[in-house]
Amino acid sequence: MLTIDYIDETEQLGDKALAFVSKVLEHAAQQEKTGEAEVSVTFTDDESIRAINREYRDKDQPTDVISFSMEEQGEEEVAIIGETGPRLLGDIIISVERTKLQAEEYGHSFERELGFLAVHGFLHLLGYDHMDEQEEKKMFGRQEEILASLGVTRDAHETD
Repeated sequence: MLTIDYIDETEQLGDKALAFVSKVLEHAAQQEKTGEAEVSVTFTDDESIRAINREYRDKDQPTDVISFSMEEQGEEEVAIIGETGPRLLGDIIISVERTKLQAEEYGHSFERELGFLAVHGFLHLLGYDHMDEQEEKKMFGRQEEILASLGVTRDAHETD
């Protein structure tokens, strides 16, 4: 089971959009066999995600999604051993502005782009990456498998 905590800083997403993201992430968690886990999803604007991107990735530009894994151990961090309870996967931050823009650019629905970005961020939390061509092929292929198995395709229409 996946527990999802939402923060909508934009106040632009309604219950329907949050229910859709929950459906997509819960399905991704089942497909990836995460077991009992927790994730946080924050919806923000370009200005806020740009500041995060600048601070943590040294890229002074807005991006669509950023993930911070709780399971990834940094150089000066110590592993927590013996902890019980659900896996704390981490945080996914999505720019609603980028989501809208990219949906238009790619010619598909806002919902489809939102689902794509949620799964993309989720897979990063699980250790997937796209730093080289092989990793990218694996990660993007897995994203498409998860979305397609839910019927969320590039030509999916918004359900508003």
